[in-house]
Amino acid sequence: MGLLAEYELAFEHLPLVDVAAALPAATLTVAVGQPNQSGLPPFDVRVDSEKAESVEAAFERSDFVDRYSRIETRGDRLRYRVVPATTMDEQIGRHVDRSERLHELADNDSIIEDIVVTDRGWRQRRWFVDREAFERYCTFWRSNADAFELRRLREADGFGPTDPNGLTERQLEALAAANEMGYFDIPRRASLGEVAATLDISASSLSERLRRAQAHLAEEALDDGLINRFKEPHR
Repeated sequence: MGLLAEYELAFEHLPLVDVAAALPAATLTVAVGQPNQSGLPPFDVRVDSEKAESVEAAFERSDFVDRYSRIETRGDRLRYRVVPATTMDEQIGRHVDRSERLHELADNDSIIEDIVVTDRGWRQRRWFVDREAFERYCTFWRSNADAFELRRLREADGFGPTDPNGLTERQLEALAAANEMGYFDIPRRASLGEVAATLDISASSLSERLRRAQAHLAEEALDDGLINRFKEPHR
């Protein structure tokens, strides 16, 4: 069961936080590329609402930045290829307990969706393969970051990408068919089996999709109730 987590790490030693702090009016969005032959992955950095001169001056002052190249200028958006001067181990290893666990995080079953760099740390969206992988990741950062704030946690049932409301295409399809056929009416105008037959799936599969969709919508209505099960007091 995949999970999409949206969270914020307050940890000033993360890469490019010093750059974001020097550019308070800007928005920095980062994607980490594949490692090059020297072993350090370049960063794809997009900067909105800031002049190139200010951005590049901040890069020059950053200990994390070895070199940079401006790739694109489009309106008020700038895009750079940034080559790090240090590895992640070197950048943050001495600021965390049990730095060897950074390697465990690197092998964590997860994929970064996007990163926004702030003057306090990183805001991220990350996919985790399951709840166990998510909890291991959270445990590390709750022990080491100044703060770890989970904003949203969404479940996906493995049938494809989620829509803006966090529902999968199959869940939306199931809700739409059930609603159109009157499954939610009082009294009901269609049975679970009848709706399942129109979708060419079993009644048990339809029931599971509807329950997951309804649970997600309920959590959204209750101000992300799923999050509250994972929130812990900050250190």
